[in-house]
Amino acid sequence: MQNLLSFDIEIANVFTLAPGEDLERYAPFDISVAAAATHGGSVRHWHARDVAGRPSGVLDAKLAREVLEYLRAEQQQGTRVCAWNGLSFDLRWLGHVARDMQLASEVALELYDPMFQFATQRGFPIGLAAAAEGMGIAQKKLMSADRAPVEWQAGNHQVVLDYVAGDCTLTNQVAAAIEHAGQVKWRTKRGTLSSEPMVKLRQVRDVMRDPPPDQGWMSEPKPVSNYWAWMKNAIGAGA
Repeated sequence: MQNLLSFDIEIANVFTLAPGEDLERYAPFDISVAAAATHGGSVRHWHARDVAGRPSGVLDAKLAREVLEYLRAEQQQGTRVCAWNGLSFDLRWLGHVARDMQLASEVALELYDPMFQFATQRGFPIGLAAAAEGMGIAQKKLMSADRAPVEWQAGNHQVVLDYVAGDCTLTNQVAAAIEHAGQVKWRTKRGTLSSEPMVKLRQVRDVMRDPPPDQGWMSEPKPVSNYWAWMKNAIGAGA
């Protein structure tokens, strides 16, 4: 993928989730750090700083808006902005913290989100690590997402900065590999490899128009419209 830029955020809130418990029940979230990385290029971070200039605290509305403005400007310049589950999670909470859900929605509509595209085809989500392994990418996630808030609060900021940057570069690699292969492969929870055709990556605004997948076989299906339901009050579901 040419002109590819992936971004990611880490929340600052620490939770102990029960098995199968949905993190969203604890929303809204604070954001410790956001990052963006170009494919094969540079990494940029956004985070608060203490009086000595060290990473500290959480993003305020101004910083969160800076992230959104940067992503929107990149899109308007022709960059393909990408995130893994960025539609449902990252942009929703960036918009909340920035107090600008409209700007977040504008970014979301032109986002490339392979996870959302996959869920719209198959009816269920897959994780970035599972897709990276399935696509044969050597880079691994540096830790589990639930460790990032713990490490940030403990003052281990560089560990979190490296982790969020790593997820951005990993997303770039996975997105490029999917488009090159014309399919997404992933490691299932049973340990087997599975695949799904994905001839090209498409913007969220296009994927939203696809018919819903068959979820009749699922005991607790998540309608794919839930991934973008937060945008309805900003600029309308049919925007």
